[in-house]
Amino acid sequence: MALVNEHFLKLPNNYLFADIAKKVNAFKVTHPKANVISMGIGDVTQPLCPAVIEAMHKATDEMAAQSSFRGYGPEQGYDFLRYAILKNDFAPRGIHLDLDEIFVNDGAKSDTGNIQELIRWDNSIGVTDPIYPVYIDSNVMIGRAGVQEGGKWSNVVYMPCTAENGFVPQIPEDQHVDVIYLCYPNNPTGTVISKQELKKWVNYALKNDTLIFYDAAYEAYITDPDIPHSIYEIKGAKKCAIEFHSYSKTAGFTGVRCGYTVVPKELSASTLDGGRIPLNPLWNRRQCTKFNGTSYISQRAAEAIYSPKGKEQVRRTIGYYMDNAHQILSTLKGLGFQAYGGENAPYIWMKVPQGSDSWKFFQDLLYGAHVVCTPGVGFGPSGEGYVRFTAFGSKEQTEEALARIEKWV
Repeated sequence: MALVNEHFLKLPNNYLFADIAKKVNAFKVTHPKANVISMGIGDVTQPLCPAVIEAMHKATDEMAAQSSFRGYGPEQGYDFLRYAILKNDFAPRGIHLDLDEIFVNDGAKSDTGNIQELIRWDNSIGVTDPIYPVYIDSNVMIGRAGVQEGGKWSNVVYMPCTAENGFVPQIPEDQHVDVIYLCYPNNPTGTVISKQELKKWVNYALKNDTLIFYDAAYEAYITDPDIPHSIYEIKGAKKCAIEFHSYSKTAGFTGVRCGYTVVPKELSASTLDGGRIPLNPLWNRRQCTKFNGTSYISQRAAEAIYSPKGKEQVRRTIGYYMDNAHQILSTLKGLGFQAYGGENAPYIWMKVPQGSDSWKFFQDLLYGAHVVCTPGVGFGPSGEGYVRFTAFGSKEQTEEALARIEKWV
């Protein structure tokens, strides 16, 4: 008799964004003439930049000729992209990494979910709260999160990030945590972490033999020169941290699928008998077993964003979205809402009016202004009382949505 993995049964019935889609679709059925504008799901809207399109066309032509056709690629990624990553994302920041510490993937979501396979099921985990749902859900699936009680998982240490503490999570000095998830610039709050604060986390990890999973998917949106783009800008981080990067929001690759993970050779974890095991070869073994590599065409597309033209074109697209973010932030504040983020990230985190809650405000905004936001409680208990807006819409739709919100308010 085949037995189901009952940990899956502990998960909410639907992923957060599936719930949102279901409610929006129900609204559209009953209001067929309504023109709904989504500022909820963080999907991009601007087309791929010309340098990327040119590279994809060239790679496609290569696949059409026997002399240049490519089948299975290396599970770790092609060297041409890994060298481009080292040269452009890390070397200018004084970070030295080896080629075989870079693992190209099909987007950061996959690896941020799969990385927990490297550690035992009974490791304790800590998360900033609110948090990207994949971090917790992937741990629920293996049984590491425990059971849900009052909106929290029993074996998860929550580190609240709210307006009251300036969105600076408190380090769990009074308890040991084996694994900590950090995401900066943060999804969903749009807030960032200073080098001084990030150094505190690295020092905690080194002192307590804690592993940090650091999601840097939105680092390309950082404009403040004092904000770190990589945890490896902090001395000692290569001994305690794995870092995730994505081209989805950097270069509009949500439909192309490409990103990468950094697993330093200096990083190790303990065995029960006190031995030390390096995680780089374990992740390599895992990838070789379960992953056939990112497509050649996608990797050539990613390589193109590091060309001079690619860099300029990607910066323009990021600037386009950040113009939206600034407009959203300014409008919401002008209407009297408490709003955060939107300066080094494409997300705006807004406190809902007193007397409302996340889902009620979502519903009221949908029915009152035909605009979609994301209920903050879907990102964790500290997200209750907030909603998230994304800046990834078109300029025209963003302006129209904000005009509707102004009229509705």
